[in-house]
Amino acid sequence: MAGRSKKKAETIFLVCEETQDYNYTLQRKPGGEKLRLKKYSPRLRKHTWHTEKKK
Repeated sequence: MAGRSKKKAETIFLVCEETQDYNYTLQRKPGGEKLRLKKYSPRLRKHTWHTEKKK
């Protein structure tokens, strides 16, 4: 079992699809599908789709 590397959590950003603003940050383990969540956009003052993006 020696030599096994642990996956560390990485910081990802949720970007609004309409305004391209970075509104949210999350800590997440690498791998898996990209997130696509409906979150609040302060600029538009409504809920919009946000997608995961690494900086």
